[in-house]
Amino acid sequence: MEYRRMGRSGLQLSVLSYGSWVTFHKQIDDSIADELMGIAYDNGINFFDNAEAYALGESEKMMGRILKKKNWDRTSYTVSSKAFFGWRGKENKPNQTGLSRKHLMEACHEALQRLQLDYLDLFFCHRPDPHVPIEEVVWTMHNLIQQGKILYWGTSQWSAAEIMEAHRVAQQYGLIGPTVEQPQYNMFERFKVEQDYLPVFRNVGLGTTIWSPLAAGFLTGKYLNGIPEDSRLAIQGFDWLKERWVQEAKIEKVKKLALLAQEMGVSLAELAIAWTIKNPNVTTAILGATKKQQLEENLKALQVLPLLTPEIMEKIEQILQNKPILDLA
Repeated sequence: MEYRRMGRSGLQLSVLSYGSWVTFHKQIDDSIADELMGIAYDNGINFFDNAEAYALGESEKMMGRILKKKNWDRTSYTVSSKAFFGWRGKENKPNQTGLSRKHLMEACHEALQRLQLDYLDLFFCHRPDPHVPIEEVVWTMHNLIQQGKILYWGTSQWSAAEIMEAHRVAQQYGLIGPTVEQPQYNMFERFKVEQDYLPVFRNVGLGTTIWSPLAAGFLTGKYLNGIPEDSRLAIQGFDWLKERWVQEAKIEKVKKLALLAQEMGVSLAELAIAWTIKNPNVTTAILGATKKQQLEENLKALQVLPLLTPEIMEKIEQILQNKPILDLA
């Protein structure tokens, strides 16, 4: 396993990590989650990702049960939660969502209870909140760090401008700013990581915990001939994922990528994950495997990384034709 510093922080995360979005409670039960987290940990993964909204809190409860049972040395792994959407779904009342001081504080306490932990290593603002002053957000996260309830705080799906505004406030008041962002990044979703965040990487530093490196499984090739019943795109309520990925032009590109992977003697999933972590601004890519063989295959991406020569990367660009270009004209 390779470990990378999270931006300019001292924290080291495994370049591949394991997350629970969609899968925990909805697709897999405790016994499978136990097996997969065990395989991940035994292969050097030290970051497990979660959020209050995943399966309306049940995902964190499941991960908490497994962590308690495993009884790993707490100093050997890192765990995250995220706050914004609340965990009560349609039953959310005012103050049970968003980034107010009240919700962030209470969401942190609730996550600790569900995960059965004394502190969170990472705590993310799951989306920007235009209704809350950025000063309130930064002060709250700073206070949670001072109280020892979280060690680092970050953002998810924020723009570069929003992240830099948080840093401006932190600098103004002598507070601890965000050190990590959780964006989507894969062969088809590139703008934020490859263009928008460039000044943030350069000016203040930024770790990235990437979600959906396989584009919800689209980059495994399993959707080329329809949608398998046991896949996440078949789950009720995830039609928006289907609409985003199952498009003719993208399917044609995936077919070409699959041929390239075949020529290289690797799977398309291994190639796609390796491509994601090839970017030096990626700290870790979160895997969401639901089966042992999937996870073991995904972990092989580490062996594919050295095969990504400039020639291979150029072949991939020729297929994708979607590299963000900074227009300086």
